[in-house]
Amino acid sequence: MRIAVAGFMHESNTFSEVPTTLQSYRDANLDYGTDLVPRWKDAHHEMGGFLEGGERSGFEVVPILMAQATPSGPLTEEAYETIFGDIVKGLRKAGPVDGLLLALHGAMVCQAHQDADGETLERLRRELGPNFPIGVTLDMHANISQRAIESPTFTITYRSNPHVYQRYRGLECADILARTVRGEVRPVQAMRKPPMLLHIAQGYTEEGAMAEIIREVERLSSAPGLLSASFTQAFIYSDVPQMGPAAIVVADGDRERAEAEAEKLADFAWQRRERLNTRLPAPAEAVREAAELGERPVTLMDCGDNVGGGGPADSTILFAEVIEQGVPDCLVILYDPESVQACVRAGVGREVSLKVGAKTDGRHGKPVPIKGKVKVISDGTYIEPEPRHGGRRFGNMGTTAVVETPEGHQVILMSLREPPLSLHQVLSVGVRPEACKIIIAKGVIAPRAAYNPISARVIAVDTPGVTAAGPENFTYHNRPRPLYPLDPVEG
Repeated sequence: MRIAVAGFMHESNTFSEVPTTLQSYRDANLDYGTDLVPRWKDAHHEMGGFLEGGERSGFEVVPILMAQATPSGPLTEEAYETIFGDIVKGLRKAGPVDGLLLALHGAMVCQAHQDADGETLERLRRELGPNFPIGVTLDMHANISQRAIESPTFTITYRSNPHVYQRYRGLECADILARTVRGEVRPVQAMRKPPMLLHIAQGYTEEGAMAEIIREVERLSSAPGLLSASFTQAFIYSDVPQMGPAAIVVADGDRERAEAEAEKLADFAWQRRERLNTRLPAPAEAVREAAELGERPVTLMDCGDNVGGGGPADSTILFAEVIEQGVPDCLVILYDPESVQACVRAGVGREVSLKVGAKTDGRHGKPVPIKGKVKVISDGTYIEPEPRHGGRRFGNMGTTAVVETPEGHQVILMSLREPPLSLHQVLSVGVRPEACKIIIAKGVIAPRAAYNPISARVIAVDTPGVTAAGPENFTYHNRPRPLYPLDPVEG
């Protein structure tokens, strides 16, 4: 048995002004054929699970391609068509294969296709034939269309946020696909989408209503006659017709059972819709609360500049508030290639005067003037050995500089946008985050896997930006209606 493995992933923020190009993938992850194996075989990612699944289930892995880019605006048509075309070329070159394991995100948008993942799956179904086994993994923040469900043989999504168990979903997907090829199971799936949205800060799966939903998902996944169950939280930063959470159930040959259980799971989430929404403190309130707390560090989640959701990574709104309130010892990481080059020209140990951050657009504050000493110049690469959100092992900030100010602020300046998913992003440049009073992490839930263990407290902050936390902050033109809490919904 020969099983092809491939991945084509992107979380596309349609409110971002930064397009995702082919270079965006080259800067992040774009691996072809056997080159993907050393990068991904030990990763805590579904691709790592696919590769291990070959050993466990006794099939030959045929690696095709793995493409992943940092979240930003929609893909250019060139980026989409080039990478998709390379997947098809790879499959044709591979010779006869018995199935395909495919890692998609589920919230990819292309300039030519609002439902890029659905487009990918529909095209692959035409290419591979109506009965060819295709197993798909999706991110928990997928916006899933009906055609994206109808095209593959079965679909599995993540069950944790932060996404730290992706490798297990890859293993699950590989096991079901191998059993499908052998004729041991016959997957049929159904999806139901409750007419609701949830506040991104309520997506934490370790507590509250989301924890209850995940326990129900796990109960269903082990029920007799069912192969898998999933619930997605959706991605509110993609204004697309398929936006919204989804309940998916995969049954063994019983479509009516899959449909009935998906309906029940969707209703289970719907009954918790009020608890899945919340209010967050504003920047001034959050900084004041962090400053008054006796313990350190306090991590402030900069929701409006969530790099993992398409934020520019250069918002200065929280950092400016820290300076305004005179709080010392703040750690902030900013995307600012211009300031990095100024530090490189000055050299390690030299004093610099800079205006940092807020250079991508006009939505994320103003450049903040700082003075300080250049402490480190680094190539910005690091390795994360532990399971962290996103599952990657290798990180890259590009050329990176660290400036320490007289107030004790540690300002890490990056040349590439990199989400704060690993403490090694900070440790690799000689900064000890646990010594700081305030840490500004540009995310909402994703950084928790890295920052929870060292933080006295974590506070999600209602900052403005292209990833502002609640759906009420955006004007949608393409989303479905009605959706609670934006619209009145009966029931």
